[in-house]
Amino acid sequence: MKQMLLQEKYPVFVLDIFKNETHYKNAPEIINYFKEKINSHPTCRYIGEFDHYNHTKEINGEIAKEIKDCKIIIFCFGNKLPNGKIAAVRPRSIGVTEYEDKFEIAFLEAPALIANEVMEKWVKELKENL
Repeated sequence: MKQMLLQEKYPVFVLDIFKNETHYKNAPEIINYFKEKINSHPTCRYIGEFDHYNHTKEINGEIAKEIKDCKIIIFCFGNKLPNGKIAAVRPRSIGVTEYEDKFEIAFLEAPALIANEVMEKWVKELKENL
């Protein structure tokens, strides 16, 4: 997993998983995997899913030709509400972009180290679940 700055300002974690490195066949299967992880976590709450690919297609937006699908799962770890400003960095999401030969899994760095560690573990386990 690598950490990078997207557009020189967004700290993002990204992992490419080739389809021969996992038993998951498509983006919806990976979204369901994350949903199970979220629902079994003691402080995490599932919020919903967003079909970014179909949304972009329906509004005649621009989609890179190599992208086959892109879905986002939305959830929150928030177990503290110290002030109103914290709402600006919540909730969390993980994006799953499907290509012909791989999946690109990405999430924005969370303000809480433990949330990053949990999300990174979930993502890395996709490769280990052969």
